Amino acid sequence: MSGDLVFGYASLVALPGTTPATLHGFRRVWGVAMDNAVAVPGYKVYELPDGTRPPCAVAFLDLAPAPGSSADGALLPAGPATLDALDARERQYERVDVTAAVTPAAATGARVWTYVGRAPGRARAAAGRSGAGAGAVVVIQRSYVELVERAFAALGEDALARYRASTEPPPFPVLELARVDLPSA
Repeated sequence: MSGDLVFGYASLVALPGTTPATLHGFRRVWGVAMDNAVAVPGYKVYELPDGTRPPCAVAFLDLAPAPGSSADGALLPAGPATLDALDARERQYERVDVTAAVTPAAATGARVWTYVGRAPGRARAAAGRSGAGAGAVVVIQRSYVELVERAFAALGEDALARYRASTEPPPFPVLELARVDLPSA
């Protein structure tokens, strides 16, 4: 096989057509957060069950370098249109080449990409961890946690246990939040 693949390690694992894989030298952390107080046309915000939008940051999973560690996930075939769509979807992240660190992809001849948090999103998550400054309140959407866990459970026996073992426990409150996709301008 040649071409491009994307290594998903969180919600992308739930997409159809993926194949289990492992990324070596990284660990999953709750390391990137979006500013929920800012409504960006064509993006998303999160609301509480009463319909209000809390002025907080919403955290998502990220990858942190961790020599000797690995993160299970899945490979998704990705042509140019898929990569463009994922680049737009993953706006809190940047696409990086991890071909040499992924098995079994190294044997396929494919180039493998993954998405890691951009500096502003990582700074928001770090501020939430430290409790420093305005905007330091960070939360996690419960249905995101559940989606990722269901995706790993669907990968087969022991996949969910391996996911949990290689993932930092949520360091922020996990809340019932509804995702609201905003129309483009």
